[in-house]
Amino acid sequence: MAEKIWFVTGASRGLGRAWIEAALARGDKVAACVRNRGTLADLLETYGSALLPIELDVRSEDDAREAVRVAAATFGRLDVVVSNAGYAVFGTIEETDQENARAQFDTNFFGTLWVVQAALPFLRQQGRGHILITSSIAGIITFPTAGIYNASKWAVEGLGETLASEVSDFGIRVTLIEPGGYDTDWRGSSSVSLKPMPEYGELRNRLKAASVSRKLGSPAATAEAILSIVDAPSPPLRLFLGELPLGVARKQYAERLATWEAWADVSRRAQG
Repeated sequence: MAEKIWFVTGASRGLGRAWIEAALARGDKVAACVRNRGTLADLLETYGSALLPIELDVRSEDDAREAVRVAAATFGRLDVVVSNAGYAVFGTIEETDQENARAQFDTNFFGTLWVVQAALPFLRQQGRGHILITSSIAGIITFPTAGIYNASKWAVEGLGETLASEVSDFGIRVTLIEPGGYDTDWRGSSSVSLKPMPEYGELRNRLKAASVSRKLGSPAATAEAILSIVDAPSPPLRLFLGELPLGVARKQYAERLATWEAWADVSRRAQG
């Protein structure tokens, strides 16, 4: 397999870290975007010039363009562009304030948009490339008390699907990565919890009780799937990671189809 050049945001920990470690271990080169270069010190010592650490806040359009430019200039091309930076805001819709809602979208949605826009001119000029966008199972279904996070991932899904239909003629492929629950700090230091309203206390108690038996996946176990996707001659538009998502999606889509079918006569009459 020919060496690949990766550009990855959100590379300091969790899934992003697992993916760049796997890419470097097999001999690929990686431009890894993080908020603090120090988080990559151990990998830089091991892999040397194969790793290019770049400090990047994806909320800045100008910084995203500069980061992509530096990566392309350093390695000569870009084969795989991974928009993985993101975090979660936890709180009900009623509890959500403007500041946290905008900040959620600035990172999860606009951060993805800026990275994609920055990379496209390079990929078009090459006539090839693969864009991976980290979405979530929360990008196709929703979870209570994570409404703004859900909304940001649904927006990312719409962005990625539209992008795929626009750039395929240029030899560029797009894959939305949709993980289930993983043992990362998604609910830890990288998340934001909003001030809880007592009116939603019972809902939170039910969610907490239901989560006790939840089985979390290992981030390291996802690396093989990601490498398979970037090596595939015809990669899929969407890929679930983990055991949970497919069963959940089957149930949710069956319910949606049943609802649409039940109201089909009303829908047809609305045609006029």
